[in-house]
Amino acid sequence: MAKPNTFIKIPAERVGVLIGPEGTTKKNIEGKLLVGLQIDSQSGDVTITLAEEATDPSLLFKAKDVVTALGRGFSPEHAFRLIRDEEAMLDVIDLRTVFGRSEADIKRVKGRIIGMNGKTRNIIEELTNTNVAVYGHTVSIIGTIEEAEVAREAVQMLVKGSLHATVYRFLHRKRRELKKKMLEIWEKPPEEK
Repeated sequence: MAKPNTFIKIPAERVGVLIGPEGTTKKNIEGKLLVGLQIDSQSGDVTITLAEEATDPSLLFKAKDVVTALGRGFSPEHAFRLIRDEEAMLDVIDLRTVFGRSEADIKRVKGRIIGMNGKTRNIIEELTNTNVAVYGHTVSIIGTIEEAEVAREAVQMLVKGSLHATVYRFLHRKRRELKKKMLEIWEKPPEEK
């Protein structure tokens, strides 16, 4: 029987990050997720195959998310959050769906999302507890569903032209709401959970 596999293409300039120094990143992915990675360093084609000993087919999709995250500009440390944290997910926003092929608009919006010296991106990451990568024509977010949803909304506000101060206020409000929600979960007596 053929082993389950999936295919993904990443930018050729990100292949080195996927492989890592002396192949360490590739080996980590293969070992932790019980997959095999076949990488074409010229084209960026990556075939992910589930190992014989793997019993959970969802590992194939998790491996695909990790490879995608590395291809979309995340460092291995941030991409491995998808392995470490069961609730972490990858959300990729393609700016071409908003601006078509207009490179000038995409470049302008990427600048707004990153901010001066990375300030805006750092604020989004801090207030939502996510990791954000702006690479090529995409903005990618790693976090829990709730965290990624808030970060995505902040990015979309910036894309639509909202003032940075408005976005920061929105993020602070959402952070308070998330903290309050977490406190309510922890404070409920066991019989109510």
